[in-house]
Amino acid sequence: MERENLKSRLGFILLSAGCAIGIGNVWKFPYMAGQGGGGAFVLFYLIFLVILGLPIMTMEFAVGRASKKSPVKAYQALEKPGQKWHIHGYFTLAGCYLLMMFYTTVAGWMLHYFYMTAAGKLSGLSADTVAEQFTQMLADPGVMMFWMVLVVIIGIVVCAGGLQNGLERVTKVMMIALLAIMVVLAINSFFMTGAKEGLKFYLVPDFGRMQEVGVVSTLVGAMNQAFFTLSLGIGAMAIFGSYIGKDHSLMGESVRVVVLDTFVAITAGLIIFPACFTYGVDQTSGPSLIFITLPNIFANMPYGRLWGSLFFLFMAFAALSTVLAVFENIICCGMELTGASRRKSSLVNLFLIIALSVPCVLGYNVWSWDGFAVFGGAVLDFEDFLVSNLFLPLGSLVYLLFCVTRYGWGWENYKAEVNTGKGLKVHDWMRGYLTYGLPLIVIFIFLFGIYDKFFK
Repeated sequence: MERENLKSRLGFILLSAGCAIGIGNVWKFPYMAGQGGGGAFVLFYLIFLVILGLPIMTMEFAVGRASKKSPVKAYQALEKPGQKWHIHGYFTLAGCYLLMMFYTTVAGWMLHYFYMTAAGKLSGLSADTVAEQFTQMLADPGVMMFWMVLVVIIGIVVCAGGLQNGLERVTKVMMIALLAIMVVLAINSFFMTGAKEGLKFYLVPDFGRMQEVGVVSTLVGAMNQAFFTLSLGIGAMAIFGSYIGKDHSLMGESVRVVVLDTFVAITAGLIIFPACFTYGVDQTSGPSLIFITLPNIFANMPYGRLWGSLFFLFMAFAALSTVLAVFENIICCGMELTGASRRKSSLVNLFLIIALSVPCVLGYNVWSWDGFAVFGGAVLDFEDFLVSNLFLPLGSLVYLLFCVTRYGWGWENYKAEVNTGKGLKVHDWMRGYLTYGLPLIVIFIFLFGIYDKFFK
């Protein structure tokens, strides 16, 4: 079967960036920046992005492009006879399914809030009533099930349409719209009365505040955010590597994806902080910021319904871009493992992903259980813990060791692939850090995540 390829380089960059740009960029980054001393956190985040996220992204792209196969089969094409690296291929697929078991529900929340804001259902409500809307949504399995199923259907229909006509075409439009909406929202925020204070809090490093929070916890927070923001470790990037040609070096392409991802994270803060300072809201309030704080702000500001609708449309696009990218990975793995057509793999996964997403929906109401309290309280928190604390760091470590050690694909092979094409290159002087330093940092992130969850 002839392997499909992406039509354009822009398609590849927007698809990869769309996979990396998710809800974490938008709610997690601003509140972590808020807690970690504003500009000081942002500064360290950018440093860690370059020394941590970027090299691992080049490795995932390289494994994809050199093998021209899905993540399940990629190792088999590149490993030496008798090696067992390909076992990780099955874990990448499991990680993608696990991510979609809760991400489809969260994407559904975004669509629900877009509908409620656009229909004016939040206009003129008191602060407490807006907060109650979120609780009511979580308590209603019917509403959440409807939006979750809609997200899965949208994702599968787009991917079933083929790589160029479905996924690439839709993602291009969606990502360009996402970036445009963000810029409009950020410009609007600059004209708010609290803009100056908000931007100062966000962008000017305050090492005093960083010391209050704790220098180590801020550094680890920045490191974690830089690592997790790019969705590395479950093959979600490798799949797009397998669809591109060899005209451009992978380091250069990775830089472009990282820049887009960072642009979205930083612009999210430009939108949120001026609004928080204008309306006297605690900017470190975490996940509730999106569903309780911001709808309150939109309910009370001029043209709030318009700005609120745009904001949740942008959030829905951010969530859907990740859903589409991971669905593509799952469908492609299904095609290569079973020899099924794209349509058939899409149809089977339509039912499979809906079934797998049900526990997350019901975990807030019918199936709520105190046993999940250690993870944060719900099925979603448990699934998120497995993906974020186990699959992403350990998967990244496998890609890393596969590319730099002689027991895997090896440094020379990795370097030859990553440097093919014009653009930024990987050099031999980086080898020591990539072989010894970076694996230790990834192991630290993994161990700290376990410690933070269970022993702190």
